[in-house]
Amino acid sequence: MTGTTWVYIMLGIYIIYCFYWGLKGYFTEKTSAGYAIAGRSIPFAAFLMAATAASFSGWTFIGHPGLIWRDGLAYAFASFYVLTIPITGTFFSKRTWLLGKRYGFITPGDMYAYYYNNEVIRWLVVVTAVLYSMFYSAVQLMAAGALFNVITGVDFTFGAIFLAFIVWFYVCTGGLKASTWVGVIQFILLVGGIIILGAYVLKDFGGWSKFSAQVSTIDKKLLEVPMVINVGLGGGWTGVMILSYMFALMGIQSSPAFTMWTFGIKSPKPLAWQQAFMSTFVVGFALFFFTAFQGMGAKVLQMSGHTTFAALTDKSVVPLLMQTFLPPVMLGVVFMGAIAAIHSTAAPYIGTGGSILLRDVYWRYIKKQNMSDAEQIWVNRILATLLTIAALAVGLTSTAALVILGALATAFGFVMYVLLAGVIWGFRFPSVGAMLGVISGMLAVFLTYKIWPSPLSMHCAFWGTFTGLTVAYLCRFMGIKDTQETIERQAEVRKWLDDVDAPSPAGRQWRGAMKIIVPLWYVFAIGPACLLGNGTINFFGTGQPFQFCGFPPIWSWQIFWWILGVVMMWALCFKAEMSTTNEEQIARADKEQMIVVKES
Repeated sequence: MTGTTWVYIMLGIYIIYCFYWGLKGYFTEKTSAGYAIAGRSIPFAAFLMAATAASFSGWTFIGHPGLIWRDGLAYAFASFYVLTIPITGTFFSKRTWLLGKRYGFITPGDMYAYYYNNEVIRWLVVVTAVLYSMFYSAVQLMAAGALFNVITGVDFTFGAIFLAFIVWFYVCTGGLKASTWVGVIQFILLVGGIIILGAYVLKDFGGWSKFSAQVSTIDKKLLEVPMVINVGLGGGWTGVMILSYMFALMGIQSSPAFTMWTFGIKSPKPLAWQQAFMSTFVVGFALFFFTAFQGMGAKVLQMSGHTTFAALTDKSVVPLLMQTFLPPVMLGVVFMGAIAAIHSTAAPYIGTGGSILLRDVYWRYIKKQNMSDAEQIWVNRILATLLTIAALAVGLTSTAALVILGALATAFGFVMYVLLAGVIWGFRFPSVGAMLGVISGMLAVFLTYKIWPSPLSMHCAFWGTFTGLTVAYLCRFMGIKDTQETIERQAEVRKWLDDVDAPSPAGRQWRGAMKIIVPLWYVFAIGPACLLGNGTINFFGTGQPFQFCGFPPIWSWQIFWWILGVVMMWALCFKAEMSTTNEEQIARADKEQMIVVKES
């Protein structure tokens, strides 16, 4: 059978699996909270894999190797998002779950509006969630259509709509639980597809020794970070751009969609394992080795005059590698890995976007909190359908706007750090400061992306959150005060949260140590000091740059700091108790409930 035949066979099996979970949810989910946040019942294993898949989109599968081909190993530092994405969860997710369980929050808008006693903040979260859902999903759906077109020859528009229909069906019929269980198979396909394709590329070169020898012959500019900082606008992959770009990707797990997903898990026990093992180690292994094999392999093939790779673009690297090196059955498997990566991101954003529109707008303001569960579920489905249609419409008609707004999505998610810092860890600024901080942060993101791109070669995500926190604290220093009701409400939340999540004496010591270790890791692994990995410094008096197993120096540097990062995340999650919980904490969150949100 041909590769195209295997693509359709694998796609058919995948569709059956997706539709099964969608229809199962359709017949079993009878409450609004059951549909929107899976009735707070997502089990350990399902969240472990689905949340990891959702963190790493189709861009990881297709765009990441393409940009390594285009920009060299300086861009491969982006693989460190296997740590910087889950480290956001390490900072916030456990306490978010505890608050959701105690106070009955369903949407992130519920949590932020309650804590800050400010309904404008709810609307800001709604806007962020809808823009994120629409434009980030549009990027994913267009990538699916393009890949389907290249691999099978199916018309791009038809392919994009058809693959979007699959997502729409299981999201709208089954709700968040269906998205989660589909995410389980998507995780397996995503990681497996990346490893399979990279392994076949390496095999074609005749193994690692021959591959590394050819990589060492390409332009040295592709094997190093150019500079620490560029004084001006832009400047490429400088040390500070790499660092601040990782900040943008930290916005994925601080986005409203992930906050809502955290409310849906049965207990916070899978959080530590998802953050320290599934994301940091498993996906890290795939990215630091196999996506780099793909990107650098394509560059070597192009430089050697391989006719198939003569006219490459960053978007065509992975599809051409698939067509060139994969046998028919593997083409089907890897194609489904790419589609799974795309769907794993689009599905939760479309689903949670519809739920946020329902609960924070339609239910609260239009129906005045007077709707049955059945009506809420159907309106939720309609809103998710409209988001899917909007994502397709934007993707198919507004390419330029799509690129801009898709790139801004994760940066807007990082601006949510302003709100999370206050709610989760008690950063002290007034409610008005939180509101103005988010508004000014989003404005700064846009200005430093579109009008004055990357001042000092730093990503717009940095400028957005830096501006947001600055404005929030300026409001405090200007003497703006909260109402007495807000002060008392926040004091009650702080007292309970700090009591229920108080670390053990050993955990407190580890937290003190991690306050030094984590910033140092950021500076050396992905910050200005990463230039030490260029190979210009004699390490350990050997007369040789830092290098092992034939990897170029900068690649060796990345692998070394990734391994240390795995240890760091283990220490953060488990030893410092940032993501672990005990039975007493979980029981208290259940028994000491103070529900402030109506469900129906």
